[in-house]
Amino acid sequence: MRKISLFIAMSLDGYIAKPNDDLSFLKLVDKEGEDYGYAEFTSKIDTIIIGRRTYDYVVNEIGASHYDNGKRDVYVITRTERPKVGRTTFYTGNINELVKQLKSEKGKNIYCDGGAEIINELLRHDLIDEFIISVIPILLGNGTRLFKDGRPEQVIEFIEVKTFETGLAQLHYKRKSKL
Repeated sequence: MRKISLFIAMSLDGYIAKPNDDLSFLKLVDKEGEDYGYAEFTSKIDTIIIGRRTYDYVVNEIGASHYDNGKRDVYVITRTERPKVGRTTFYTGNINELVKQLKSEKGKNIYCDGGAEIINELLRHDLIDEFIISVIPILLGNGTRLFKDGRPEQVIEFIEVKTFETGLAQLHYKRKSKL
């Protein structure tokens, strides 16, 4: 069965965005030639699930090919119907049903790139199998929290931590098997 992995960055105090969906703090750790394992990670996935606000921000900043490179399916979770573009589907249905369906199909792993509402909905239903969280050395004080209240407790198992010259620390955990 395919697994769904969260690969995301947050501030030391747990925010994935500043107010108004501002991701500029991520530039603090920009270093030429350093991708923090992103290319290796994405070589093992063939499907991306992403929230519409995160998708719009990245498409505006980097371009649509960042997600839809013609080699993977992209599901943008949204409340507003839009026509499919290339391999990008704007999905308005039940995200939990979508994830269960995708996990049961053959293929590589599934990448969840946020946002917080999507992540926390998947956590409420115990659907995230792996967590790769890059901690940026900044305290933002407010914004969009990665983990929201109101989800069930979940035990996770430590895999490894990597540190980088920029001060970024990358934490890797997996969901602990249920007994």
